[in-house]
Amino acid sequence: METSRRVLLKGGFLATGVTFLPGTTGPSLDLRPSAAAQVPHDNPFSLGVASGDPSPDGFVLWTRLARLPLDDDGHGGMGDRVHEVRWQVATDPSFARVVRHGTVPVGPATGHSVHLEPSGLEPDRDHWYRFRLGRHLSPVGRTRTAPRPASTPAALSVAVASCAQWEHGHFTAYRRIAEDEPDLVLHLGDYLYEYDPGFEPARSGNVRAHEGPETVTLADYRRRHAQYKTDPDLQRLHAAAPWVAVFDDHEVSDNWADDRRGTTTVGGDFGLRRASALRAYWENMPLRRSAYPQGAEMRAFRRFGWGRLATFHMLDTRQHRDPQACGPAAMGACDETWEPDRTILGTAQEAWLDRGLRGSGATWDVLGQQVPMGSLELSPVDVGRQSMDGWDGYPACRERVLASLAAAANPVVLTGDVHDAFATEVWADPDDPASVVAPELICTSVTSNGDGADSPDGSYRWQATNPQVRFWNDLRGYVRVTLTPGELSADFRSLPFVREPGAPAFTRASFAVAAGSPELHQTGALPLAEL
Repeated sequence: METSRRVLLKGGFLATGVTFLPGTTGPSLDLRPSAAAQVPHDNPFSLGVASGDPSPDGFVLWTRLARLPLDDDGHGGMGDRVHEVRWQVATDPSFARVVRHGTVPVGPATGHSVHLEPSGLEPDRDHWYRFRLGRHLSPVGRTRTAPRPASTPAALSVAVASCAQWEHGHFTAYRRIAEDEPDLVLHLGDYLYEYDPGFEPARSGNVRAHEGPETVTLADYRRRHAQYKTDPDLQRLHAAAPWVAVFDDHEVSDNWADDRRGTTTVGGDFGLRRASALRAYWENMPLRRSAYPQGAEMRAFRRFGWGRLATFHMLDTRQHRDPQACGPAAMGACDETWEPDRTILGTAQEAWLDRGLRGSGATWDVLGQQVPMGSLELSPVDVGRQSMDGWDGYPACRERVLASLAAAANPVVLTGDVHDAFATEVWADPDDPASVVAPELICTSVTSNGDGADSPDGSYRWQATNPQVRFWNDLRGYVRVTLTPGELSADFRSLPFVREPGAPAFTRASFAVAAGSPELHQTGALPLAEL
């Protein structure tokens, strides 16, 4: 009988600080109390471990050394020294069957981060990994290789999350995702927030504080990432499953667009700030070496497959876009909005996406992206009040992308950003329900905006102007998606509170999409009062 991943995760965290048995070539651990007593207290693995970007024969393995995570210089108390870190990958959680191992130098040039890309591994199976520095052993992480390209997996479970502001609540949603034991985690942006402490309190006040000022320098961003990584629920989820992550705006600055700094309060050289932010993002996430930033540019859009079941097209809606029409925080269109050459993706990424969709042989083509793609009126009356930061601000680009989506067999759009949960549809004609091109599942935030509130019947507060919206909710949480050859099912998982830790998660509503039809069908709902 297979051991529960949940038990393995618990065991992995309890293993922190144990040592290898002297003189052995295998991975046996010395669990004697006397051995544990010899371990110094300055744990270099205080930020945990992570994996990401799986392929059929490998994945990325990550950790970052930090004995003092919040040191002002951003080096985590590791100084300028280069350290030799040992690592192992095994096909069992006790590391009796080690299939890859080695030593890697780690130093200040990459913020003392480790990015390994072991290859040649067996497809479509769980692997476990860990790191060692001196007497310190990291937590054990569980990850997974993707299936062979020609295979057709029976199912794939994906958790979708975004928008985790430290100040606004506890990251309990991450723990609940880990308990769901997904095959894959898609994080769609706003992994952290750049604000000065207290700059944007939640509706009922902040419950914990950012360390340091608004992030501007490389040291600032490294320290902010480190603060977020100290959260045990976030560490637990990173160790539970491989992540595929893309950034949105707050990893750099609010509402930024290409070389425009957006609405953050600190001025100065935005190009230098953007370069610092993207470098720190790469250093602190399980990303491949090919994504390492070149100055202020980082290759973030990418594609990966899960056999013939699904192809994921991960988009970048920040680096290559035209500036927002009418200003970075505009709520309503102006003449500039309708210019035919405006793009939220950039011409190169548009062409890349079109090629990928038209040439895909997958059952499901999934877009993982940051801001709402379908039209979304932000008013109870039809006055054209729409956010120019989303695809509503780039209608010509949306029209081109929808033509590409229509060429795919079963396109699906997964979205973050707006701090509310939506089950909606993307219509080619906003006035014609028969013009639906794809379902769009928008996850709510992990914490941003605080506890939120339930919608008793799941209807959108501005439903009259948004007939394409099938469900809306303002509680915090995530979306749990399961893909099979015949159907996509989605559970909108909600937490009743985040201002205190330990909230339960429950399924607020469930939807299904049948292969061959882009229409959403609700299959279940549970009002908060019934929890």
